Amino acid sequence: MCNLWADSFEHDYTTNSRGLDPGLVRDGIAALRALPAAAQSTMLLCTDLHAGNVLAAHREPWLMIDPKPFVGDPAFDAVQHMLNCDERLASDPAGLAGRMAALLDLDPDRVRLWLFARCTQESLNDQTMRQPARRLAP
Repeated sequence: MCNLWADSFEHDYTTNSRGLDPGLVRDGIAALRALPAAAQSTMLLCTDLHAGNVLAAHREPWLMIDPKPFVGDPAFDAVQHMLNCDERLASDPAGLAGRMAALLDLDPDRVRLWLFARCTQESLNDQTMRQPARRLAP
C-alpha cells in the first residue's frame, strides 16, 4: 500500500508540484517506502482509524468500525487519527506524535516519521498539511 502511495505521490508531484518543497517531497516519498520495511514487528491494522470510526460499546469499551485491513507497522495506525486532529496537528505536530506514541506504547520516532510521511503526502492536495510536514521533517 505504501509503495503504491509513494508511486502515486511521486507521479502527482511530477505532474504538478503545487509549490511543494522538492526536498520535503523526496524525504516523504523515501519515508513511505522505507518505514514499512524497517518495522520491528507487524500486526493487523485498521488503516482507517479516526474518531468517526471508533464507537463506545457494551461488550467492549470501544469498537473500531469500517476497517481497511492490512498487516503492517503498529506505529502506522495512530497516524490516521492524528491527521484528523486539525488544531493539535497544526499547533504541535511533534508533541501530538509523542503523546500518541506514549498512549499506545509505541516508538515515538516511528510515529513521528509516519506522521511526517503522511503529512507530506497529504500536503500535495491539502495546504494545511504543509506546515506540520515541515515541522516533522527528519
